Amino acid sequence: MTLPASAAAGLDEALALIADVPDFPEPGILFKDITPMLADHAALAAVVAALAAPGRDDSGAVVVDKVLGMESRGFILGAPVALALGVGFVPVRKAGKLPRATYAVSYALEYGEATLEVHQDALEPGDRVLLVDDVLATGGTARATIDLVEQCGADVHAVAMLMELGFLSGRAAIGTVPLTTLLTI
Repeated sequence: MTLPASAAAGLDEALALIADVPDFPEPGILFKDITPMLADHAALAAVVAALAAPGRDDSGAVVVDKVLGMESRGFILGAPVALALGVGFVPVRKAGKLPRATYAVSYALEYGEATLEVHQDALEPGDRVLLVDDVLATGGTARATIDLVEQCGADVHAVAMLMELGFLSGRAAIGTVPLTTLLTI
């Protein structure tokens, strides 16, 4: 997807603020720290505009009803994207964190399993949804969230990710859902 000029303005400078932290959280891992980018108003504004772009059509009209953010950095990015689009925000949480009736999807991790949940009344059947998160790695979290949206009877319009770890092939897990990533590593 080509970003409109308003979304692309300042994006390169914003992404340059993502700091590399070697050997975190363990030796051999190069961690991408987004906190310097989040702390810079202009950078955060550029990233939010770019992540919101897949929730608009070519004329700039909003084409989604809700933004879903996956725990936990998806909350940080998804909530302002929802505000930019003028739609509601729905958190997708780890198991046991939501107080009312939920739908749940479990998925495999490298060493074990994880479960994500969403409130059963968070989406209306037919709602068009934009998923937002910080990193697309293996695609397990994104796939589980797509499955949750479908359990609610809603439709995933697109997925917007700040970064994609291209060497992990996470794109395959989301299938044919349109994907926008701002930085591929």
